[in-house]
Amino acid sequence: MKRLFYLLLLLVSVNSCGRRSAEPGGRIITVSIPPFKYFVEAIAGDNFTVNVMVPAGSNPHIYEPYPEQIIRLRQSVAYISNGYLGFEMTWLDRFYEVNRKMKRLSLGEKIDPIESEHHDGDHTEGADPHYWVSPVCAAVMASSIRDFLIELDPEGREKYEENFKILSEKINGVDLKARELSVPGGKKSFMIYHPNLAYLARDYGLEEISVEFEGKEPTPSRMKELVDIAKRERLNVILVQREYDTRNARVIADEISSEVVIIDPLSEDWLTATTGIIDILRKSFDKKMN
Repeated sequence: MKRLFYLLLLLVSVNSCGRRSAEPGGRIITVSIPPFKYFVEAIAGDNFTVNVMVPAGSNPHIYEPYPEQIIRLRQSVAYISNGYLGFEMTWLDRFYEVNRKMKRLSLGEKIDPIESEHHDGDHTEGADPHYWVSPVCAAVMASSIRDFLIELDPEGREKYEENFKILSEKINGVDLKARELSVPGGKKSFMIYHPNLAYLARDYGLEEISVEFEGKEPTPSRMKELVDIAKRERLNVILVQREYDTRNARVIADEISSEVVIIDPLSEDWLTATTGIIDILRKSFDKKMN
């Protein structure tokens, strides 16, 4: 891995000779994953260009950057990280070596983390990285990004404050939809292949049931247990993130006559993706009640 990184760095040094900026006249902020791009662009407008290290459709737990991304990284004025992603544990210190002048923001620093008892290549030891899917956490992220942009560009304060208010109204709208998921009568449960909705579940009184176990595919005995749980809880959908295989989820779905539904929490369009996940859960819960 280290050898690959330094090969990338050599290629970048050769290819970027004489190039001042990947976006002429623009300032670049690099972010780890696509949803963070949504928040930066919503608040910054066109004052900054956003470079995403793990592009849409890629798995952030196994991704390796391309030379063009390293070029943009070297030209960035700032880096916004998740703070808990396995991808960052592998690459982030090396990214900072490439560009030591970058200002840094870790969005996870102001999030109340969900502890994890294992390390599976996805989480750092003790922390779940998928907080951005929860509107409660998204509001915290937006506030952190606003303050960071003002620090980077004090002259843009008025614009960033105004755009932050507009974004906050959108996040509040999603929050209200999410609050409708939790009603008196006990926790509502849902099943998902890769456990990336734990913060949404925690913040809105839901229960996430993961098909994956400690980052691995379930054993036959665990599969049987999952089928039994799904029957008992009368689950009618099993969620699978776009980047993951659906085979195990479909086995369970076939056993209980439920539906496999693809979700896209890593989409650059945070608003549409998160609203879509909440709508899927609401329809599932409504169907279970009838």
